[in-house]
Amino acid sequence: MLDPVPSLRQRLGGRNLYLVGMMGSGKTSTGRPLAQRLQYGFVDADAVIEQAAGCTIPEIFKRDGESGFRSLETQVLSAISQRHSLVVATGGGAVTRPENWGAMHQGIVIWLDVERQQLLKRLEKDDTPRPLLQEKDPAMALDRLLMTRRPMYSEADLTVVIDAEPPDAVADGILNLLPTLIQDPPKQRPD
Repeated sequence: MLDPVPSLRQRLGGRNLYLVGMMGSGKTSTGRPLAQRLQYGFVDADAVIEQAAGCTIPEIFKRDGESGFRSLETQVLSAISQRHSLVVATGGGAVTRPENWGAMHQGIVIWLDVERQQLLKRLEKDDTPRPLLQEKDPAMALDRLLMTRRPMYSEADLTVVIDAEPPDAVADGILNLLPTLIQDPPKQRPD
């Protein structure tokens, strides 16, 4: 059987793939195998933000607030969008700024939609500091974020609903769904 990835890579024409979704949805863990299968580069936007700021995301939130962090995130996404053939794991709140959508829609935006209970389970196991969940009731904070962001995430080009599948299986699912999104250029008619 022919490997469909080279033809998919050709059909993508270098367009970046932007993974969006809530914290804990698996954007980074899915992005790496997806990039590897497509022979694309992989970029974790949060890691680039930390590198640019010279400090961690919680430190940026403490120093500059969410607004300062979002401004830096917008600059980073704009710079990333100038490159091609990348799978980009965005921060969970990247969808909250219209200018980020402008950058991301130059490529294909894929929402990793994880059910609330599964997200809570994942976040409980994760020791990554999450500035927006640093409240007495992290579940209530998550619910507020979900309520606000779900309509924004739904603007993605492709939605992948995830339960407990491992990242490799999610990456394979994305590879299977991508061809349904990509319009081939019209064929030239012979004169």
